[in-house]
Amino acid sequence: MIQRPKGTSDILPETVANWHFVEDTARDILDRYRFFEIRTPMFESYDLFSRGVGETTDVVTKEMYDFFDKGDRHIALKPEGTAPIVRAYIENKLYGPEFQKPYKVYYMGPMFRYERPQGGRQRQFHQLGVEVFGGNDAWTDVETIAMANDIFQAVGITDLKLVINSLGDTDCRLRYREALIDYLTPFEDQLSEDSRRRLHENPLRVLDSKDEKDKQFVADAPSILDYLSDESKARFEQVKRDLEALNIDYVIDPNMVRGLDYYQETIFEMMTEDPVFGAETTVCGGGNYTGLVQELSDDKVDVSGFGFAIGMERLLLLMAARNVQVPAYNTLNVFIVTIGEKAQEAALPLMQQLRHQGFTVDQDVFGRKPKKQYKEADKREAELALTVGESELEAGKLTIKNLKTGHQEAFPVNEFRDNFAEIYRTMLVEGE
Repeated sequence: MIQRPKGTSDILPETVANWHFVEDTARDILDRYRFFEIRTPMFESYDLFSRGVGETTDVVTKEMYDFFDKGDRHIALKPEGTAPIVRAYIENKLYGPEFQKPYKVYYMGPMFRYERPQGGRQRQFHQLGVEVFGGNDAWTDVETIAMANDIFQAVGITDLKLVINSLGDTDCRLRYREALIDYLTPFEDQLSEDSRRRLHENPLRVLDSKDEKDKQFVADAPSILDYLSDESKARFEQVKRDLEALNIDYVIDPNMVRGLDYYQETIFEMMTEDPVFGAETTVCGGGNYTGLVQELSDDKVDVSGFGFAIGMERLLLLMAARNVQVPAYNTLNVFIVTIGEKAQEAALPLMQQLRHQGFTVDQDVFGRKPKKQYKEADKREAELALTVGESELEAGKLTIKNLKTGHQEAFPVNEFRDNFAEIYRTMLVEGE
């Protein structure tokens, strides 16, 4: 039997309601902050990620799904969302004077990384992400972090830990890079294979190592906060003051660098220690990537950027662990019970008329006895059952029943066809 590829999952109708709840809730909050949806292709040029994300990152060197297409073009499935959005921003000249400043967008969709599947981590996974172009100040950083916090609060996750750091500007990072190499070089032989490779290519990535041996050396490494310029220090201090003004708790981790090379200045992660993951896990992360737009643009468009991404699978696992109650989706308003062949014929146009009035309607299609049809209506959690029988049709009245309370009434057939909304409200109110 052919099965789904390893590291993927089928999102079945029984669980899609949870996804809808998160997506709809997020869209409502994003709209309040005046973010607009953008959609980019599922695959992009390999060079976009090697240049944008970083040639030495695990994403590019180990995890990307890349291939050569029939035109011998080197293509990669999206491993993350920011670089494609930056490419779209540049290619469509969204920095032009006719577009709003700052330019604020969001995306939702699948990403692809070849990783070892585990709880909340798949080879095809889904992200909700945002990007802000042209808002290069501390308030942009804080407002975007606050929006992420609002999304989690709105879906019932209220106990995440916000961790922040500053990577400074390009000059800060260069000074810190040399200091870090000087510190780590005496331990080079004791570092993991990945960290030995990164030491001279991208030493900041050693700080992000998950290897236990590496962690003991990283613990005493110099702090990048000691290498910040006056401007970067002032910005980070403003970020802290603004977070405090919004009553958003945070902790500072000077060793946090994030997994992608394009970050600088403010970065952040939102973490959980929920045992569902077995270890402290990041469910949202992002930061400032000023310089990435310029790096990827031929005409060197110099526009700042700030964004974050939320891992949808991890968020949904957290919600399940917290027993978050998701509102009912796809409620069945009316289940039609038919008695006799003529009733079955009459039910079809009646169903369509009710649907055209905005109600969800279904019926039994197996010609079963009325008792079994009522059981089916209960099984589908229908609100109301409408009985259409030959005798009811001859009398010109149909009976409708509130399945929760048992209350029922008969109404003229034409009222169902012309103004079912009033009957629906009456039956729900009278039935309580």
